[in-house]
Amino acid sequence: MNRDTSPHRSADTSPIVFVVDDEASMREALASLFRSVGVRVETFASAAEFLERPDPDAPSCLVLDVRLQGSSGLDFQRQLIEANINLPIIFMTGHGDIAMSVKAMKAGALDFLVKPFRDQDLLDAVSAAHRTDAACREVRKQDSGLHACYQSLTAREREVMAYAARGLMNKQIASEMNLSEITVKIHRGHAMKKMQAKSFADLVRMAESLGIGEKR
Repeated sequence: MNRDTSPHRSADTSPIVFVVDDEASMREALASLFRSVGVRVETFASAAEFLERPDPDAPSCLVLDVRLQGSSGLDFQRQLIEANINLPIIFMTGHGDIAMSVKAMKAGALDFLVKPFRDQDLLDAVSAAHRTDAACREVRKQDSGLHACYQSLTAREREVMAYAARGLMNKQIASEMNLSEITVKIHRGHAMKKMQAKSFADLVRMAESLGIGEKR
Protein backbone atom coordinates (compact mmCIF):
# COMPACT_ATOMS: atom_id res chain seq x y z
CA MET A 1 0.00 0.00 0.00
CA ASN A 2 1.49 3.29 -1.05
CA ARG A 3 2.25 6.01 1.47
CA ASP A 4 0.58 9.31 0.57
CA THR A 5 2.13 12.40 2.16
CA SER A 6 0.23 14.97 0.10
CA PRO A 7 -1.70 17.73 1.89
CA HIS A 8 -4.89 16.50 0.20
CA ARG A 9 -4.84 13.21 2.07
CA SER A 10 -8.18 12.48 3.76
CA ALA A 11 -8.42 13.69 7.35
CA ASP A 12 -11.14 11.16 8.19
CA THR A 13 -9.78 8.99 10.99
CA SER A 14 -12.88 6.85 11.53
CA PRO A 15 -12.31 3.07 11.19
CA ILE A 16 -12.32 1.72 7.65
CA VAL A 17 -12.59 -1.77 6.15
CA PHE A 18 -11.04 -2.74 2.82
CA VAL A 19 -12.66 -5.51 0.80
CA VAL A 20 -10.67 -7.36 -1.86
CA ASP A 21 -12.78 -9.77 -3.92
CA ASP A 22 -12.82 -10.39 -7.67
CA GLU A 23 -16.60 -10.95 -7.67
CA ALA A 24 -18.43 -7.65 -8.21
CA SER A 25 -21.63 -8.95 -6.61
CA MET A 26 -19.77 -9.89 -3.43
CA ARG A 27 -18.01 -6.53 -3.26
CA GLU A 28 -21.33 -4.72 -3.62
CA ALA A 29 -23.04 -6.87 -1.01
CA LEU A 30 -20.27 -6.36 1.56
CA ALA A 31 -20.06 -2.65 0.87
CA SER A 32 -23.82 -2.37 1.43
CA LEU A 33 -23.55 -4.33 4.69
CA PHE A 34 -20.81 -2.15 6.15
CA ARG A 35 -22.43 1.09 5.09
CA SER A 36 -25.72 -0.02 6.66
CA VAL A 37 -24.03 0.01 10.07
CA GLY A 38 -22.06 3.22 9.46
CA VAL A 39 -18.68 1.65 8.76
CA ARG A 40 -16.46 3.23 6.11
CA VAL A 41 -15.64 0.76 3.34
CA GLU A 42 -13.63 0.67 0.14
CA THR A 43 -13.71 -2.24 -2.30
CA PHE A 44 -11.10 -3.55 -4.72
CA ALA A 45 -11.29 -6.13 -7.49
CA SER A 46 -7.66 -7.23 -7.11
CA ALA A 47 -4.70 -7.20 -4.77
CA ALA A 48 -2.79 -4.94 -7.17
CA GLU A 49 -5.63 -2.41 -7.12
CA PHE A 50 -5.61 -2.39 -3.32
CA LEU A 51 -1.86 -1.76 -3.17
CA GLU A 52 -2.32 1.50 -5.07
CA ARG A 53 -4.42 2.87 -2.21
CA PRO A 54 -2.57 5.14 0.27
CA ASP A 55 -2.19 3.85 3.81
CA PRO A 56 -5.00 5.39 5.87
CA ASP A 57 -4.36 7.22 9.13
CA ALA A 58 -7.16 5.30 10.83
CA PRO A 59 -7.89 1.88 12.34
CA SER A 60 -8.22 -0.46 9.36
CA CYS A 61 -8.64 -4.08 8.40
CA LEU A 62 -8.71 -6.15 5.24
CA VAL A 63 -11.52 -8.52 4.28
CA LEU A 64 -9.87 -10.76 1.72
CA ASP A 65 -11.16 -13.56 -0.48
CA VAL A 66 -8.88 -16.60 -0.43
CA ARG A 67 -9.35 -17.26 -4.12
CA LEU A 68 -8.43 -14.32 -6.32
CA GLN A 69 -7.70 -14.20 -10.03
CA GLY A 70 -3.97 -14.24 -10.67
CA SER A 71 -2.88 -15.14 -7.15
CA SER A 72 -4.43 -16.54 -4.00
CA GLY A 73 -5.36 -14.49 -0.96
CA LEU A 74 -2.76 -16.47 0.99
CA ASP A 75 -0.07 -15.39 -1.48
CA PHE A 76 -1.24 -11.79 -1.08
CA GLN A 77 -1.09 -12.14 2.70
CA ARG A 78 2.55 -13.21 2.39
CA GLN A 79 3.22 -10.28 0.05
CA LEU A 80 1.81 -7.83 2.61
CA ILE A 81 3.97 -9.32 5.35
CA GLU A 82 7.10 -9.02 3.19
CA ALA A 83 6.19 -5.40 2.39
CA ASN A 84 5.77 -4.71 6.13
CA ILE A 85 2.14 -3.67 5.66
CA ASN A 86 0.51 -4.47 8.97
CA LEU A 87 -3.24 -4.81 8.59
CA PRO A 88 -5.48 -7.30 10.41
CA ILE A 89 -6.81 -9.73 7.80
CA ILE A 90 -10.15 -11.50 7.80
CA PHE A 91 -10.23 -14.25 5.20
CA MET A 92 -13.41 -15.46 3.52
CA THR A 93 -13.80 -18.40 1.22
CA GLY A 94 -16.40 -20.67 -0.31
CA HIS A 95 -13.90 -23.49 -0.59
CA GLY A 96 -12.26 -23.41 2.80
CA ASP A 97 -10.73 -26.40 4.52
CA ILE A 98 -8.94 -26.91 7.80
CA ALA A 99 -5.44 -26.87 6.28
CA MET A 100 -6.07 -23.58 4.51
CA SER A 101 -7.53 -22.02 7.65
CA VAL A 102 -4.58 -23.12 9.78
CA LYS A 103 -2.10 -21.76 7.22
CA ALA A 104 -3.84 -18.39 7.15
CA MET A 105 -4.08 -18.12 10.93
CA LYS A 106 -0.44 -19.12 11.44
CA ALA A 107 0.56 -16.35 9.05
CA GLY A 108 -1.28 -13.86 11.24
CA ALA A 109 -4.86 -13.76 9.92
CA LEU A 110 -7.30 -12.54 12.54
CA ASP A 111 -10.25 -14.63 11.40
CA PHE A 112 -11.37 -17.07 8.70
CA LEU A 113 -15.00 -17.15 7.59
CA VAL A 114 -16.47 -19.77 5.27
CA LYS A 115 -19.16 -18.62 2.82
CA PRO A 116 -22.01 -18.36 3.39
CA PHE A 117 -21.41 -16.71 6.75
CA ARG A 118 -23.71 -14.66 8.97
CA ASP A 119 -23.51 -10.91 8.51
CA GLN A 120 -23.11 -10.49 12.25
CA ASP A 121 -20.11 -12.85 12.33
CA LEU A 122 -18.33 -10.65 9.78
CA LEU A 123 -19.30 -7.43 11.56
CA ASP A 124 -18.02 -8.83 14.86
CA ALA A 125 -14.76 -9.90 13.23
CA VAL A 126 -14.28 -6.45 11.66
CA SER A 127 -15.02 -4.73 14.97
CA ALA A 128 -12.38 -6.87 16.69
CA ALA A 129 -9.92 -6.16 13.87
CA HIS A 130 -10.43 -2.42 14.21
CA ARG A 131 -9.75 -2.60 17.95
CA THR A 132 -6.60 -4.62 17.31
CA ASP A 133 -5.32 -2.21 14.66
CA ALA A 134 -6.12 0.85 16.80
CA ALA A 135 -4.04 -0.62 19.64
CA CYS A 136 -1.15 -1.46 17.29
CA ARG A 137 -1.18 2.04 15.79
CA GLU A 138 -1.01 3.57 19.26
CA VAL A 139 2.00 1.42 20.14
CA ARG A 140 3.75 2.40 16.90
CA LYS A 141 2.97 6.06 17.60
CA GLN A 142 4.47 5.81 21.09
CA ASP A 143 7.53 3.99 19.76
CA SER A 144 8.05 6.69 17.15
CA GLY A 145 7.89 9.40 19.82
CA LEU A 146 10.27 7.45 22.04
CA HIS A 147 12.85 7.14 19.26
CA ALA A 148 12.54 10.85 18.49
CA CYS A 149 13.28 11.70 22.14
CA TYR A 150 16.24 9.32 22.19
CA GLN A 151 17.69 10.92 19.06
CA SER A 152 17.73 14.26 20.90
CA LEU A 153 20.20 12.93 23.49
CA THR A 154 23.90 13.66 23.24
CA ALA A 155 26.33 10.74 22.99
CA ARG A 156 27.28 11.16 26.67
CA GLU A 157 23.61 11.26 27.75
CA ARG A 158 22.91 8.06 25.82
CA GLU A 159 25.88 6.36 27.44
CA VAL A 160 24.81 7.42 30.93
CA MET A 161 21.26 6.27 30.21
CA ALA A 162 22.52 2.87 29.06
CA TYR A 163 24.67 2.38 32.17
CA ALA A 164 21.88 3.55 34.45
CA ALA A 165 19.45 1.18 32.80
CA ARG A 166 21.88 -1.66 33.55
CA GLY A 167 21.59 -0.83 37.24
CA LEU A 168 24.86 1.00 37.78
CA MET A 169 24.96 3.73 40.43
CA ASN A 170 26.16 7.22 39.55
CA LYS A 171 29.52 6.54 41.22
CA GLN A 172 30.00 3.37 39.16
CA ILE A 173 28.99 5.14 35.95
CA ALA A 174 31.46 7.91 36.73
CA SER A 175 34.22 5.32 37.08
CA GLU A 176 33.25 3.57 33.82
CA MET A 177 33.15 6.86 31.87
CA ASN A 178 36.06 8.53 33.66
CA LEU A 179 33.84 11.43 34.71
CA SER A 180 33.01 13.10 37.99
CA GLU A 181 29.92 11.91 39.80
CA ILE A 182 28.32 15.35 39.57
CA THR A 183 28.81 15.34 35.78
CA VAL A 184 27.09 11.96 35.59
CA LYS A 185 24.19 13.33 37.64
CA ILE A 186 23.85 16.26 35.23
CA HIS A 187 23.88 13.98 32.15
CA ARG A 188 21.37 11.66 33.78
CA GLY A 189 19.09 14.57 34.63
CA HIS A 190 19.27 15.89 31.09
CA ALA A 191 18.51 12.42 29.72
CA MET A 192 15.44 12.05 31.93
CA LYS A 193 14.19 15.50 30.93
CA LYS A 194 14.67 14.94 27.19
CA MET A 195 13.13 11.45 27.37
CA GLN A 196 10.23 12.92 29.36
CA ALA A 197 10.71 10.23 31.98
CA LYS A 198 8.62 10.77 35.10
CA SER A 199 10.91 8.61 37.24
CA PHE A 200 14.08 6.55 37.01
CA ALA A 201 11.96 3.42 36.66
CA ASP A 202 10.25 5.07 33.69
CA LEU A 203 13.66 5.76 32.13
CA VAL A 204 14.64 2.11 32.56
CA ARG A 205 11.40 1.00 30.90
CA MET A 206 12.13 3.31 27.98
CA ALA A 207 15.66 1.92 27.68
CA GLU A 208 14.27 -1.60 27.58
CA SER A 209 11.79 -0.60 24.87
CA LEU A 210 14.65 0.87 22.85
CA GLY A 211 16.77 -2.22 23.38
CA ILE A 212 19.61 -0.34 25.09
CA GLY A 213 21.36 -0.86 28.39
CA GLU A 214 21.35 -4.65 28.17
CA LYS A 215 24.31 -6.40 29.73
CA ARG A 216 26.76 -7.82 27.23
